Amino acid sequence: MSDIEHRPTDHMLLRRLPILVIAMVALAGLVLLRDRLTFAALAEHRETLLAWRDAHYGPSVAAFIAAYAAIVAFSLPGATIMTLTGGFLFATFPGALFNIIAATIGATAIFLAARLGVGAALARRLEGSEGIVKRIKDGIDANQWSMLFLIRLVPAVPFFLANLIPAFLEVPLRRFVISTFLGIIPGAVVYTSVGAGLGAVFAAGETPDLGIIFEPQILLPILGLCALALLPVVLKALRGKEGL
Repeated sequence: MSDIEHRPTDHMLLRRLPILVIAMVALAGLVLLRDRLTFAALAEHRETLLAWRDAHYGPSVAAFIAAYAAIVAFSLPGATIMTLTGGFLFATFPGALFNIIAATIGATAIFLAARLGVGAALARRLEGSEGIVKRIKDGIDANQWSMLFLIRLVPAVPFFLANLIPAFLEVPLRRFVISTFLGIIPGAVVYTSVGAGLGAVFAAGETPDLGIIFEPQILLPILGLCALALLPVVLKALRGKEGL
């Protein structure tokens, strides 16, 4: 009888183990890697990285994607530096493609861990709630594609939050992967192109301008994509009002 009583608790702990591991690794990474995955570290080791890429191109691509995916999956510091590194090592293309693939793999890993750990239980609670909480969830459920693209496109939304929120709302895995891959393309291309120009930045002893994404010529097209993502939501709301 005692063993039976403990099984639900054991099962719950097992389900939450992946997200707990991610949280612990993220905390350790914040302490141990904060000063390692930096622009200064990239500048210091650039010659070694370039030499290894030239000698082992295939393995260097695989190692880069694996390292970037791990950083995203464990929410470690250094994702922006990795995006710059992708451009520095592999040029804007195929560097942007490598960055997008790696970020999507890492995002999918944390999405699945969050869903396995607490996502399903939280989604059931939200579904059973009433009032404004239920209306918000229903609104997101009714416009999942638009909302998923929006949280990827808006530069102000932290990447790790954009990975966790869909897990808590039971977004289908296929929809999450597609919206992540396509939604991060604009930002990834911008930062990869910055990374591709790091050779000149290093030679001048300067640091890259990471605020470039907020320049009008970059930000306005991204905001245009955000408006396009919201268009189905607006049209659906207008049609609802017409039906009243």
